Amino acid sequence: MDIREKIIDYIDTNKVSTTEVADCLGKKGVLEDVMPVNQGQFCVGKIKWVYAYDESNWDVHLQVRDVEKGDIVFIETFNCGKRAIVGELVSKFVLLYRRATAIVTDGKMRDAHRLIKEKYPIWCKGFTPVGCFNTENDTPMNPEIVKDRMNRIDGAIMVCDDSGVVIIPKEEINEEFYQKLIAIEEQEDIWFDCIDRRKWDTFDTVCLKKYK
Repeated sequence: MDIREKIIDYIDTNKVSTTEVADCLGKKGVLEDVMPVNQGQFCVGKIKWVYAYDESNWDVHLQVRDVEKGDIVFIETFNCGKRAIVGELVSKFVLLYRRATAIVTDGKMRDAHRLIKEKYPIWCKGFTPVGCFNTENDTPMNPEIVKDRMNRIDGAIMVCDDSGVVIIPKEEINEEFYQKLIAIEEQEDIWFDCIDRRKWDTFDTVCLKKYK
């Protein structure tokens, strides 16, 4: 098991929340304003980075062919306005047939009623019935952006729960970060013991750390 798999397995087994993961990252890593379609779900996995641009989802259809089991498909949008990126059809293909763990996008989705009914693990910025066009753009995606995201985002780790989405960047996927996860889980156990059993207040527990 390599270090990425080790971190994913630990987060999944212990259900380490996005709050705790963000704390391990120095209170960073959040994907702003992206929230779950369905509450009560927890997902962690390797990122498969996918892009949509200029109000077209042609390249999304092309790229999700290569999704692997366990991936979290992160669809990043460029110049797509307020249009939905994909809906029920792509979601079903990616989650059911490609066996992805989740879909995350910094854009909107459509077919909300079906995504909710099927309880799909999807995180997005909301809904709209107006989608992107499934036609090929005349100009290609900016290659510098593709290169940057493939270097930084594709293959990183994403954690998703009711609070939102956090990305663990590639440079943090190491033994040191793994140990931070273990430490923060132990800290949480201590804090709740102080509050629940010892009946301390949060100032003594969190700020003064009187248990040390």
